[in-house]
Amino acid sequence: MPKKYGLKEKDLVVAHVINLILTGKVRTGDRIDRNLVAKDLGVSRVPIQEAVVQLEHDGIISTRYHRGAFIERFDEAVILEHHEVYGMLNGLVSERAAADPDCQILEGLESLLATMKSTRSDAQLFQQAGWDYRRLIYETYAGPRLLALILASQSFMPPAFRPAYLVSNDEMVEVHVAETDAIRRHDPVAARAANLRRAELLGSLMRDELVRRGVLKTLHSE
Repeated sequence: MPKKYGLKEKDLVVAHVINLILTGKVRTGDRIDRNLVAKDLGVSRVPIQEAVVQLEHDGIISTRYHRGAFIERFDEAVILEHHEVYGMLNGLVSERAAADPDCQILEGLESLLATMKSTRSDAQLFQQAGWDYRRLIYETYAGPRLLALILASQSFMPPAFRPAYLVSNDEMVEVHVAETDAIRRHDPVAARAANLRRAELLGSLMRDELVRRGVLKTLHSE
């Protein structure tokens, strides 16, 4: 596979392993073949080891002495948990915005919310406005440690799967309306709740998409 420039080789390996999981090519308990990964990506074993360290830190794989790296449990509950953690971390940042009596980004958030409302039928523009909304809050209220945790919690939310999140744009708009209103009213509890609801929605959409693709066997009943 040709190298993709602009990304660290370690990040390429991380993305590759996660893609293997999300496409069902590797499953719970499977061993990661480092030689095959090196061959597929055209990288040395150094970035592979760096990726293994990160993936283990993020709870995606586990290593066993002299045996290698193995995929951790991956099922419906894990997908929902990853999104729940994502919602909790985002809620913390949003709480800070709501608690700030001199919040300077409200006008920007309202403008991006208006863009989301007007682009519901355009997946690309809607997605970009949603990301710009989050980025504005991150840049203003998330420190480097918190931001790193948020990015790590997005492991199972890769770009290739984002269209699965866009089948419910009306609900996405609703939770952003709730979050913006909470920040406007300086209500940290409501801001946190809106983020938890958004994460719950995202997790459900991801779970259903993976079930549709045959990667997961769902345990929920609806």
